[in-house]
Amino acid sequence: PPEVVDAMLRLAKVTKDDVVYDLGSGDGRIVIAAAQKYGARGIGFDIDPQRIAEANANLAQAGVGDRVKFVQADLFQQDLSEATVITLYLLPSLNMKLRPALWKLKPGTRIVSHSFDMGDWEPEVTENVNGRTVYYWTVGKGH
Repeated sequence: PPEVVDAMLRLAKVTKDDVVYDLGSGDGRIVIAAAQKYGARGIGFDIDPQRIAEANANLAQAGVGDRVKFVQADLFQQDLSEATVITLYLLPSLNMKLRPALWKLKPGTRIVSHSFDMGDWEPEVTENVNGRTVYYWTVGKGH
C-alpha cells in the first residue's frame, strides 16, 4: 500500500543522492515513488517478465524514466554494490538467503523490508503502518 511505500522510503531517509534498488520490485511502485518524491535514481529487479512489463507500463506513466529502470533478473545474481538503499518485500527465507550479500555492501547502506525481518539481525527501527510492519537496518551495524 502507498502508506507502506512512504514509510519505507522515509525510514531509509531517501534523498536525491540515493540509488534505490528494489529486490523483487513487482509493479515498480517503490522505485517510482523514490524518484517522484525524492528525486532518487532506482533500479527494480524482478524475475517475472509479467511484473517487469507492469513496472515498465507504470514507469511510462510516471514520468521518471530518466531516473528509473527495471531489470528482469534473478536478484541473487545481481551486483548490488552501487545501491545506497535496498528495499525488500520478500519471504523470510529469501531475506535470510540474501543477508550475506547485504552484509558485504558498503557500510552505511540502508535496508528496509516490508513485513519480513532478517532473523537474528535485529532491526534498528520497526514501525507499524496500519497493521503492516516495516523494518530498517544499516549495513555495518548489528551483524
